[in-house]
Amino acid sequence: MVRDSHAKILKWVASFLLTALLIITWGRSDAAPTGSVTYRDKLGRSVTVPLPVKRAVFLISYDLVPILGVWDRVVGVARWAYDNDIVRQSKPDIRSIPSVGSGTDVNMEALLKLKPDLVLTWTFKPDIIRYMEERGLKVIAIYPESLAELYDVMRLDGRLFEREARMERAIGEMEGVFRMVRERVTRIPDGRKKKVLYIGSKPTIVSGAAGVTNDMITLIRARNPASVFKQRNIEVPLERIVGWDPDVIIIWGNARYMPSDLTNDPQWRLVPAVRKGRVYKSPEWNTWSPRLAPFALWMAARTYPERFRDMDMDKVIDDFHRKVYGVPGRAWH
Repeated sequence: MVRDSHAKILKWVASFLLTALLIITWGRSDAAPTGSVTYRDKLGRSVTVPLPVKRAVFLISYDLVPILGVWDRVVGVARWAYDNDIVRQSKPDIRSIPSVGSGTDVNMEALLKLKPDLVLTWTFKPDIIRYMEERGLKVIAIYPESLAELYDVMRLDGRLFEREARMERAIGEMEGVFRMVRERVTRIPDGRKKKVLYIGSKPTIVSGAAGVTNDMITLIRARNPASVFKQRNIEVPLERIVGWDPDVIIIWGNARYMPSDLTNDPQWRLVPAVRKGRVYKSPEWNTWSPRLAPFALWMAARTYPERFRDMDMDKVIDDFHRKVYGVPGRAWH
């Protein structure tokens, strides 16, 4: 009888300890690595990254960090992150995170001192990426050239930081805005589509068929006359632009010139869109981010204003920013 009672006590203690161990394991925020992510990046490199990523450097896509909620795992950023309005609102002390230059001019000494698990950058300088790899760093290079590729990059970040659900919610909010735009432009006949030309750092650099900008022009049921070129960006003579006769011209938000620079130029006034004042400078929003959705809405409203006059643009864009980033946003007038 004593022996049976002793056995029961030992069994109860063992069961209690096992249950306690399971509770502790489930509750840990720093649980053991759950595996790895293998990704074939835009340079064709297959990169395997152990999880969880704990020390990341963002040289690109740093405005995805507020969605992921992983500032505690970011040890370095590109200097441009300091000027990003979403980043500044999400992390007011952003300058406490060191800058390591940018994707085009990395401060390698500063980067190596940070000992990152992962560096996220873009493809502009493959030689810099090779240099980082040779020093043992894990590097993923991105360059989304379509909406589908942008979603792929966002989902990659979700997997890398084990925040898939957050990224899917952001994609869902983007799709909601795109759906809103489509509903308002879907009845525009093919013959009445406006010609929208997107111009870059120089007025004669145009966006061709590659890239998310072209996808957005198509999404708002407009035509991109520069899509005859398969490149993302290409410089063309002004005479070519005059011949295209665009209805609307959109200037890249970071360009160092304004619509007035074109409207006051006698040569550019040969373009009807310029004479009619239908030249707009886009918001300084990163189109490799969820802000591509409000950008498409903004562009659609400039191209087909009669179809969006009843919309409270400020409210729609503010709601989007609050749901996706957790910070206020505003329309760009």
